[in-house]
Amino acid sequence: MRIGLVTGEYPPMQGGVGAFTHILAKYLAQSGHDVFIFTSDKAMQQQESLPITTCHHWGLGTVRKLNAWAGDNQLDVINLQYQTAAYDMSPWIHFLPTLMGRPIVITFHDLRFPYLFPKAGPLRPWIVRHLARTAAGCILTNEEDFQELADIPHKTMIRIGTNIVDNPIIKPVRRRKKAGAVHEDFLIAFFGFMNHTKGMDTLLEAINQIKQTTPAIKLVILGGRTGASDPTNADYADTIDALIHALSLEENVTWTGYLPNEEVAAYLTAADIVALPFRDGASFRRGSLLAAIEQECAIVTTQPAVPVPAITDEAFCLVPPDDARELAHAIAYLRDHPEEIERLQNNVATISKSFEWPTITQQTSNFLTSIVRAAHV
Repeated sequence: MRIGLVTGEYPPMQGGVGAFTHILAKYLAQSGHDVFIFTSDKAMQQQESLPITTCHHWGLGTVRKLNAWAGDNQLDVINLQYQTAAYDMSPWIHFLPTLMGRPIVITFHDLRFPYLFPKAGPLRPWIVRHLARTAAGCILTNEEDFQELADIPHKTMIRIGTNIVDNPIIKPVRRRKKAGAVHEDFLIAFFGFMNHTKGMDTLLEAINQIKQTTPAIKLVILGGRTGASDPTNADYADTIDALIHALSLEENVTWTGYLPNEEVAAYLTAADIVALPFRDGASFRRGSLLAAIEQECAIVTTQPAVPVPAITDEAFCLVPPDDARELAHAIAYLRDHPEEIERLQNNVATISKSFEWPTITQQTSNFLTSIVRAAHV
């Protein structure tokens, strides 16, 4: 097939959707498909082996450019990587299926309703559902989004894979030192951009509670601060800076800034545990969670919003969202029970096989093929 991938972000831009699209494109190309990328002009890569077409903004004029791109490359199908905060939050993205002359499959990386304008009200959920209803097919990445679009017939669920595909080649002990942790310190890792849904403020409050009795606790925050898509991340990052200062946690917290994959893997492996206290519950749409699973870490996270068979107390230490006291209790318990950390690591290792890229690629290829065939009936 001749497949076009449309994404609001792409390396070297920072963001999970861009990294996912980059890996998926390479795997699809290795499977024998002709793959073409359409993305922001901020993402141009000199060493990219796949053909890239870029745009400066995502307004109505870009629709004409997309149609020309699809025609010039004789695309069989377009796979749009959808995230509400991407594409400069342009409303026109939601109407592409009716404005393009080729079947479009939407991969929903999240179903959070986009900001359109003040007092948009019911229009916000309507516009996302309109995109799903008018698409030739929908790919959902997690149980909660699949349930949300239960009435959409042309859909499938395909897990996203971790963007941290490199195994650590750097000795983890060196990363403990760079994180400010000595041998006796209990090191917690957090991976991901600052965003209000990720519960960093809850984690800091929990660490502050533990610090009152056990000063030897450290937190390393891995990755870039805000990413390239969501403009609200910067404000939340500033809030977190202020909270660290207010709680006098400067000596307990280390920010690494943006890291290459092998560095992220090394830090995750170096930490005693990984804490990901999502406000909306643990979900396999979260690339940071998948990265920690891939590195077989002991993970403290929040109870999922809907039942997810693989997210249980067998493989994760689960706490309620927005509950600093329970989070502090869970972290302290793991600190005092290293055998429980080992149990979680062993059990989470069995889950990692569910997110292998060859499987994701084959499932994506099969679904896109079915959509193309249906379009020609």
